[in-house]
Amino acid sequence: MLETALDARVSPETLRKIESGRVATPAFPTIAAIADVLGLSLDAVWAEINQPERGVEPAGSGHKARERLAS
Repeated sequence: MLETALDARVSPETLRKIESGRVATPAFPTIAAIADVLGLSLDAVWAEINQPERGVEPAGSGHKARERLAS
């Protein structure tokens, strides 16, 4: 974790907070830097965080909601 944080130029504490959910909305440049260090595309990160929970699809999360997000 230390190496990832330093390579992404964020503090290890910031990375810990992001991983534990204590930072609800990390800054885009922070996420982009971490994704780059981990070899992840931002598309992959976006897809991962937008997966519906197993068997539960929140209200309004259907196709039209995704279209609004993309526009």
